[in-house]
Amino acid sequence: MSETTQATHDADERLLRAAETGTPCAPVRDLLGDADQDAAYAVQSLATARRIAQGRRVAGRKIGLTSRAVQAQFGVHAPDYGVLFDDMIVADREPLALDRFLQPRIEAEVAFVLGHDLESPTTHVADVLRATEFVLPAIEIVDSRIAGWDIRITDTIADNASSGAVVLGTTPRRLDGIDLSAVGMSIDHEGAAVSTGSGAACLGSPVVAVAWLARAVARHGHPLRAGEIVLSGALGPMTPAAAGVFRAQLDGLGDVCADLHDSRREAIA
Repeated sequence: MSETTQATHDADERLLRAAETGTPCAPVRDLLGDADQDAAYAVQSLATARRIAQGRRVAGRKIGLTSRAVQAQFGVHAPDYGVLFDDMIVADREPLALDRFLQPRIEAEVAFVLGHDLESPTTHVADVLRATEFVLPAIEIVDSRIAGWDIRITDTIADNASSGAVVLGTTPRRLDGIDLSAVGMSIDHEGAAVSTGSGAACLGSPVVAVAWLARAVARHGHPLRAGEIVLSGALGPMTPAAAGVFRAQLDGLGDVCADLHDSRREAIA
């Protein structure tokens, strides 16, 4: 086994052990380096193959690092991406246990549901608009297997772009006449405001972000397919998750609620 392959397997094992034990692990950049994104995606691909072999179904993809400020923090100039699986998708207001996560945080996003494949490595925004069947308001519960969110670009890519779960709204909206760059966003927790933002914070527009993703995954041989859900990236700052209801409102798209429960405390009570 080559050194690179050994490092890939060691990083995968470290992240898997953290997920299975519920104990966050050390960063994996000591194995992969700080900047080798190809090595990090190799770890992500290994974990994806294992999950598929276990019977999980790919439901879509997610985009991370769409904020210019966050890109600067990680020293990169482009987003990253991860895979959404069927058991990560939750409906609006469906109860969700906090203990399925390690270090959860909340983001509001626009979810695209594709009606057509996006196979070209030169996909542009008009292609995305034609291929999108409808969009939904969404809350992404991001999570990290890395202790204290001490992550760099290779850590988060290897960790499936710090994915956790997705709460989808249930009222679809077609994109005719909607300027997603101008969509305002707010999140409240039990009625108290915790985050605000807009579509412009997501690479200028969520449509631009999805076009970037379509090109990236097509180049890697895994193009976006009809029926897939695409989380297009955060519209504002993420906020720590806690028990209670988080409500995200997206102008023109409606709202969506994540109903989080601390099952350990409830069991004690």
